[in-house]
Amino acid sequence: MGPSWYWMPDIFEKFYNDFGHTTSDFYKLKRIDPSYKIFWDDNTSTNVPANYNELKSLFESIEKGSGDKLEKYLDDAKIKYEVGMGEFVERPSLSITEYLDPKLIVNSFKLDLLSSISTSIGKKFKNQKLRQLLEFPVLFLGAKPTNTPALYSMMNYADIKLGTWYPMGGMYEIAKAFTSIAEKQGVKIVLNQPVEKVIIRNGEISEVKTNKDKYEVDAVINTADYHHFEQVLLGDNYSKYNERYWESRVFAPTCLLFYLGINKTIKGIEHHNLFFDTDFDQHSEDIYDTHKWPKEPLFYLSATSKTDETAPLDCENLFILIPLSTEIEETEVIIENYYEMVIDRIEKRIGQNIKENIIYKKVFSRKDFISDYNSYKGNAYGLANTLLQTGFLKPKMKNDNIRNLYYAGQLTVPGPGLPPSILSGKIAAQLLHKEDQ
Repeated sequence: MGPSWYWMPDIFEKFYNDFGHTTSDFYKLKRIDPSYKIFWDDNTSTNVPANYNELKSLFESIEKGSGDKLEKYLDDAKIKYEVGMGEFVERPSLSITEYLDPKLIVNSFKLDLLSSISTSIGKKFKNQKLRQLLEFPVLFLGAKPTNTPALYSMMNYADIKLGTWYPMGGMYEIAKAFTSIAEKQGVKIVLNQPVEKVIIRNGEISEVKTNKDKYEVDAVINTADYHHFEQVLLGDNYSKYNERYWESRVFAPTCLLFYLGINKTIKGIEHHNLFFDTDFDQHSEDIYDTHKWPKEPLFYLSATSKTDETAPLDCENLFILIPLSTEIEETEVIIENYYEMVIDRIEKRIGQNIKENIIYKKVFSRKDFISDYNSYKGNAYGLANTLLQTGFLKPKMKNDNIRNLYYAGQLTVPGPGLPPSILSGKIAAQLLHKEDQ
């Protein structure tokens, strides 16, 4: 039900390789071209080409000299990607001592942790459109560009050089692939059983109780919401972090989502569409500083039916995402007003009526993130990617108070997103096996 951004295909491939498979054993990947379309505030739009030389030419046409600057920027971003996703990312980050290695210390200077990505981009590109194009991944996935370390330019490398892909059949094909691999390893997957209690004996979890059953355990890797597991299931006596700690964290946005089924083909949109046709900086401020509903929000529009062969003929499925502060109060009236607002803006920009062709509508909002996922404050992307919430400064993968309890997922290392979550599970498993020997 999330955005269909399939980035860092190398991470997926390495995971499948670990179990003797390759990506193509489970689904066909298609590179999307254009990678995405951006609607600007001057009533123009830009298709961002997948072909790198075409993209350089696009940059050059917008700002003279920016094609060569893009080359240098991405060379630097490649180093960050290779170092960050190589030597650094697979460490459990339990302590700063993990990084006291001469080679790592030298390479850490390549990560540019003390400068912001906004500053890094601003030094090379003056045109507002080019800057927003390069800043958008961090705005939607974690924090204001001015507060995000330049390290995260590796997202630009992932976007532009590694490409935006799509698994034919839908993102659910990934879940099916993981399920298949797990079951071949002898894993039993139990569904629809919320965990209600854990039994702790002699400093270890000995039993997990659900709403239907109970299970004796040797160890637990929790991938549910970290705060929920600690504060609700463990309580203060065993939690590593108290409520004051969580209140002090900076969280990435929540989202207001609209899922729409359309009984006609829509022209003028691509698989991925970014509506940057209002004030980029103002919406960023509304999310992270003033914590209010944006007057004119930026939003993302996905139409996977533009790519997916399984979509019904002459129909479209639309997915609309508005990033919002986790501090907002929502009502049905406010949500409906924002629905009308974004539909009106889409119709205006593409010059077509779609409202009367909507035959399916589902809303998913902050309260649903809380009720469905026990998400702390309804966050959709975990912690904001700020310097003080990076690496060993994130919530730890190991609970010091319970010997056999580990954590994985978006609220611990490496962070939010599909590829980091895959890596997080791998790191937690390796840590468990290492300590179990």
